[in-house]
Amino acid sequence: MATQGLRRGAFALAVKATGDVVVDLSQLVFADASLTFDLAILAQRLRKQGRRLLLRDPQPQIARLFKLVGLSSQPGVCSA
Repeated sequence: MATQGLRRGAFALAVKATGDVVVDLSQLVFADASLTFDLAILAQRLRKQGRRLLLRDPQPQIARLFKLVGLSSQPGVCSA
């Protein structure tokens, strides 16, 4: 539960940023539906502001998950 709170706080800061948002995924080895959903919502909010969500260096299993659920092809989501 604490991790989710930290993630939501980080996403709130990301929405307030002035440029594109880069999320470094290089150390992430597991992602669940809640992370995928949060990233999709973040990407949607950034896109409305004319910005992008850049996903940097996801592990192969994370990249497959994002492709499978359509996150990687969502408008405003790019690989960094």
